[in-house]
Amino acid sequence: MALDLNDPDLEFADLVYAYQSWVLAVLNDEKLNPEGDKLNNEDIAEDAMNALRFLPSEVTSAVETTLARAYEVDAEELADLLFPED
Repeated sequence: MALDLNDPDLEFADLVYAYQSWVLAVLNDEKLNPEGDKLNNEDIAEDAMNALRFLPSEVTSAVETTLARAYEVDAEELADLLFPED
């Protein structure tokens, strides 16, 4: 999708979608299909990191919590998957 942060038509929902897509890709790659084709790539991760700069922590937390519950992953485990260096 390659977010263009200078695009006047960029909406809040686009930022949420970019972040949510990355979280889903990480979950898929690490938990659901560790031996299969990887969904997470540089473009998805870059868009998510750009979106993260503009999204309130309440929104990112809601995305992470919702997806962790849906995929039966502990919130701490998801945080370690998303941000392993922290």
